[in-house]
Amino acid sequence: MQSQDIRRSFLKYFKSQGHTIVPSSPVVPHDDPTLLFTNAGMNQFKDIFLGRSKRDYMRAATTQKCIRVGGKHNDLDNVGHTSRHLTFFEMLGNFSFGDYFKKEAIAYAWDIVNHVFGFDPKRIWASVYKDDDEAFALWEKHLPAERIVRFGEKENFWAMGDTGPCGPCSELLYDRGEGYGPARNPKEDLSGERYLEFWNLVFMQYSRDTSDHMEPLPKKSIDTGCGLERIASLTLDVETVYQTDVLRGLIAQVEEISGKAYDEKNMGIAPAFHVIADHIRSLSFAIADGVQPSNTDRGYVLRKILRRAVRYGRMLGLQKPFLADVLPRLVNSMGEDFPELKASQNRIAEIVTLEEESFLRTLLRGGQLLGQVIDRSQKTSRQISGEDAFKLKDTYGFPLEEILLIAKDEALSVDLPRFEKLEEEAKEKSRKAHKTATQQFGANFFSDFTRTHKPCQFEGYNTSTSQAHLIGLVVGEQFVDEIKEGQEGLLLLEKTPFYPEMGGQVGDTGTIGKSGHSFQVYDTTAPFPGVIAHLGKMGTGALHKNDLVQATIDEQRRKEIQNNHTATHLLHWALQQVLGPHIKQAGSLVEDRRLRFDFNHHKPLSPQELRQIENLVNEKVREDAPVQAYEISYDEAQKRSDIKQFFGEKYGDRVRVIDIDFSKELCGGTHVSRLGTIGLFKIAKESSIAAGVRRIEAVTGKYAEELVQQEEDTLVSLATLLKSTPSATVERLQQLLEENKSLSAELKAHRKEKLKVLVEQCLSLKEHVGSLSFIAQEVLVDTEDLNSFADELIQRLHSGVVVLGIKTGERCQLVIAVSSDLVQKNILASHLIKEAAPFIQGGGGGKQTLAQAGGKNPAGLPLAFDKVRELLKQ
Repeated sequence: MQSQDIRRSFLKYFKSQGHTIVPSSPVVPHDDPTLLFTNAGMNQFKDIFLGRSKRDYMRAATTQKCIRVGGKHNDLDNVGHTSRHLTFFEMLGNFSFGDYFKKEAIAYAWDIVNHVFGFDPKRIWASVYKDDDEAFALWEKHLPAERIVRFGEKENFWAMGDTGPCGPCSELLYDRGEGYGPARNPKEDLSGERYLEFWNLVFMQYSRDTSDHMEPLPKKSIDTGCGLERIASLTLDVETVYQTDVLRGLIAQVEEISGKAYDEKNMGIAPAFHVIADHIRSLSFAIADGVQPSNTDRGYVLRKILRRAVRYGRMLGLQKPFLADVLPRLVNSMGEDFPELKASQNRIAEIVTLEEESFLRTLLRGGQLLGQVIDRSQKTSRQISGEDAFKLKDTYGFPLEEILLIAKDEALSVDLPRFEKLEEEAKEKSRKAHKTATQQFGANFFSDFTRTHKPCQFEGYNTSTSQAHLIGLVVGEQFVDEIKEGQEGLLLLEKTPFYPEMGGQVGDTGTIGKSGHSFQVYDTTAPFPGVIAHLGKMGTGALHKNDLVQATIDEQRRKEIQNNHTATHLLHWALQQVLGPHIKQAGSLVEDRRLRFDFNHHKPLSPQELRQIENLVNEKVREDAPVQAYEISYDEAQKRSDIKQFFGEKYGDRVRVIDIDFSKELCGGTHVSRLGTIGLFKIAKESSIAAGVRRIEAVTGKYAEELVQQEEDTLVSLATLLKSTPSATVERLQQLLEENKSLSAELKAHRKEKLKVLVEQCLSLKEHVGSLSFIAQEVLVDTEDLNSFADELIQRLHSGVVVLGIKTGERCQLVIAVSSDLVQKNILASHLIKEAAPFIQGGGGGKQTLAQAGGKNPAGLPLAFDKVRELLKQ
């Protein structure tokens, strides 16, 4: 079976078993700070396992894009050198959220490996956790007991991290035969090459906290994962994952580009082909999902992957950027099932090429550093220090093997213990940096409430006020029956017009109350599925549970929010029109006074591009087209290429579409009914917020008018200062700049003439110290002219020493220049300055011919001059 057949057959099978097919989440887990990259199929479902959210389905199946390059799951160093390690892989998985458990999970797995993958059942083994008798008994229905093995916690107890969801697991293994080793069972197969593990069934029962205590999860669940590449290697009966169709196709492309033939047995160059084929996948999918190489966090990991690919490319003679030439083969083989790859192809190519060019320049500088390191090591201990070796590897990307080889050629050793210590410290620092959040499980505050109450009904799309019963009051983090005057708390209604903060749109404000009793709402949130919480403070009177109340939003504020939300959709559309289809939303904020839109793009926008975007939005506003909102099934939305949906967002069975004819997006927010309502759109600022992520801040309606008026006022004020009119301001400024340029030239000429006179004066004060010409003077010249002035004097002297000092307030500067012939006699400016600087209470340094120092004791300048005289006499 080819990779695409495996992927599609797997999903088709589980769809037939009542599973919802959920698209792969991005490789960037935007909502999980505990992870650098998505590294398992269950990542996007973690909040369900923790009881923090609900979905419209109880069972799901996915093919998840995964990257493993950091923390617990760090395969980077092995990639290219083993038969199965990859940084990027696809994880096929089926999941149950409190629906089915061990019995069904084991039955599904056995069915699919036999009837979909077509494996030989006589070569399948299963492993179970040492105490899991239930799983053992269930496998005995399919396998003889001698092909079921028990392992301990290390092998058969799964946890995603130090804390969070966990449970016993059962692995499926395939016996590849005696050609892969003499082991008679998986316990004897220490390398794992003969009995290849290809599917892990996790029986999710617990959540582990920071004290290692395990609490049962609210519902027993199933999380399974099998690597598509491993399945492909078994169905194709090949020795390594690099011989499977997708990776072998990429290797063929590298052969074509490099002119080198791939031989899997040649371990001199085969790893280079493997590394490039694997790394182009990680780079391409990460960039398509919004990451860009940088010096921090995920961007730094991506940069390391790219640089590793470039280094291995050099082993194949690839001295120029080449990754963009491998990319089309990847898009052809995977772009149909992962359309984001195809949509981002040009951008991926541009970014990897720019990054390769930058690294090749870095390698050139690194080569110079390596020369200095070798020089220094040969003169001292004949050992490259651990610090130097680590810097060459970490900063300049030299592999340790390469450093060791070069050291051997130069008859040097490398301080490996120190190098390893520094590398471990760096890894520990990285691990600590990403333990920024821990998963803690506890009964959610609202879970009991939702069991006894229907979900709150949102009516705010069609009305600004609702009459509803008050079904819950919370004060001081406890449910109460009454909220009194002056108390802060939150109110829960059976229905509400208040939109809760969601999808970047801020929550509504307003009032809830009845005659003489008013609760001021200052924010609205959705803390739990089915719950809309109205946060605020009780004004006059009091409210009680089950009261019939009137809930009324601040309608003017809502209208302004709606203007900005619809304008955000228009902005997204305009950005794609001007910059290209690669533009993806990376975050947004929709308030009443402004909007903020973050998007993936690798360079700043030009003024012309910003003007073009602004014009496009305002053209659409003037056209005053209607804005429609309607619901469709999520399945239908997935089939519609004209509807924008955001990778990583969690959608239910029914989704809401905001349709502006030329722009369609899945969105639950509130919007205008016609575009003309927006009035005016104005960009206030464009900036960078992270590597590869830009931000536009904009205003609409009256706030846009205010911004235009402010800019007009600034222009009028500027014109007044320039004694001009607004329309002639630029011309007047150009005139002043020309005048300034002319005056600067005159001033420069005057200073040059003054320095000429000063040079003659200093030359006339020349003295001799022994046979040496010597000038020591305190002069009145600008700081920036001091060095060139000393140099001019040396040239006029031909041979000699010049010492000059200047005072600038309570500080001073000292410069010493020495002619080249005296440097040959070991009279060095850098030595002289070190001896003279203490007299001005300062320090400095420089070259052999010119050195300078700054100090805070101007009165010491004559003493510094005398010290130089004294040294020259010696």
